[in-house]
Amino acid sequence: VCYGEFEATGMIGDEPASKYTRARLFQDKGKKTPLAIRFSTVIGGRDSSEMARDPRGFAVKFYTEEGNWDLVGNNLAIFFIRDAIKFPDVIHSLKPDPVTFRQEPNRIFDFMSQTPEAMHMLTHLFSPRGIPASYRHMEGFGVNTYKMVNAAGDTVLVKYHFHPRQGIASLTAAEAEKVQGKDFGSASKDLFTAIERGDYPQWDVKVQLATQEQLDDWEARTGWNPFDLTKVWPHGDFPKLPVGVLELNRNPDNYHAEVEQAAF
Repeated sequence: VCYGEFEATGMIGDEPASKYTRARLFQDKGKKTPLAIRFSTVIGGRDSSEMARDPRGFAVKFYTEEGNWDLVGNNLAIFFIRDAIKFPDVIHSLKPDPVTFRQEPNRIFDFMSQTPEAMHMLTHLFSPRGIPASYRHMEGFGVNTYKMVNAAGDTVLVKYHFHPRQGIASLTAAEAEKVQGKDFGSASKDLFTAIERGDYPQWDVKVQLATQEQLDDWEARTGWNPFDLTKVWPHGDFPKLPVGVLELNRNPDNYHAEVEQAAF
């Protein structure tokens, strides 16, 4: 967990942010909202290697005047399953085996082979993006579809994207093995030391917007459910629009108060 701020552009694309949302953190150009962010691996325990091939959590807590807003996310834009009832099963398949105490491929692919919609996520996980070089060099995605509401009560559907200004960097499995042979917490260490030396990482925050009517039309044309989180919204149909910049610029001063008790 570390801390920073979100600076709004006051616009969503070429339009004032107020056209789409009444949330104050987006309204005014230059407005800064403090935030906390939690990066994490998913499958291993607390002391597992941060160089494992694994989705990374990208969870942001915005401390707004209207209350805390938690935006959960991952470093990959989609997920393994579209039906929430399967969530315990996919996690059990990926967790270490209770007999061998390690992640077993047979357990994983027993589940994945019976879950065809998981293939999109698997291609991402086993691509270079499956092992980010550091937390500073990975993207973030809200994954799910959210809703913005303006002052008149009009709504649009929205997907959130975080793109690192540091660039995207990944490791091969062989490179990751060399790193974790010396340091299990290399990604956290990299982030902490970067902030300490004043090399504050930044992400461009962008959104994809669509009305319900646009999504209904898109579903009719493609046969895809736009709320299926095993798929992405094509950028050609729903372009990414900038809304601000996220910067991380402070490490915790009190580990127990600011990390152990951080509730996301």
